[in-house]
Amino acid sequence: MKVYLSIEEFKTHSKTAVTTGTFDGAHSGHKVVIDQLINTAKKINGESVILTFFPHPRMVLHPDDHNLRLLNTIEERISLLEGTGIDHLIVHPFSKEFSRLSSTEFVRDILVNQLNVSTLVIGYDHHFGRNREGSFDHLQELAPLYDFNVEEIAAQEIQQVNISSTKVRTSLLSGEINAANEFLGYNYFLKGTVIDGDKTGRTIGFPTANIKIDQWYKLIPAKGVYAVKVILDGTFYNGMLNIGNRPTIKENNNETIEVNIFNFDEDIYTKEIQIEFHYKIRDEQKFENLSSLKKQLEIDKQKTIQILN
Repeated sequence: MKVYLSIEEFKTHSKTAVTTGTFDGAHSGHKVVIDQLINTAKKINGESVILTFFPHPRMVLHPDDHNLRLLNTIEERISLLEGTGIDHLIVHPFSKEFSRLSSTEFVRDILVNQLNVSTLVIGYDHHFGRNREGSFDHLQELAPLYDFNVEEIAAQEIQQVNISSTKVRTSLLSGEINAANEFLGYNYFLKGTVIDGDKTGRTIGFPTANIKIDQWYKLIPAKGVYAVKVILDGTFYNGMLNIGNRPTIKENNNETIEVNIFNFDEDIYTKEIQIEFHYKIRDEQKFENLSSLKKQLEIDKQKTIQILN
């Protein structure tokens, strides 16, 4: 897969099958679109192209709104899409100027003149262009004018529930990890840097690595205790992770993310760590003292071991 950081970088004389969108999460619904894109490219003896954008349009159009939460950083999205088998990925910088393109200008100037589209593959209920004015019906009107075909894919379902990035986010924010992972087609993950903590966990036999997530927009699942896989320097470890305010130790408004890595005792400060979420063990709760907390953590650990094994 070749990656381009703007539309202008992309040059081809081949026919292309193109799809466009945010692709946040690169989930199972996206995979259906991408699979059809690849098959369509083969049928037209052309190349498959995904056009996506970063920053996210809301970051540009509403810069003071910090409520946006995404499933992937742009680096994670590129990595996930790289495994799909597409030929080209264009990550175009989204700007206010770009947002003002009408749907017709987007089709004519971008898809046709720059990407050489032969077939456009879009997901269910896809909208594009200024104020999201473009639709499947509009594309059907433009296609014969600019000599390309349009393929729309019906809503994909898992257990009769439509897959969407919004539903993945809702599941994660509710702590419904199993549902989120099923929608995604992989285990949801966080990447961050290990930072110094107050080391209270060591005093009760459960040392933790405190994790700082560098991107403010990366979605953090609901508060609670989770069974997780930890990836560090290419090695997988079992562990349990807590997201919350640590009410038993010192309740405050600062949410922390800390993981106890099983059978591990190394200095990993400043290292990058990846956490894969497998199951929510329980909600965060306040205990009478550290002794009661320790007893519960022993129970949590045994349950985590059973789940991960």
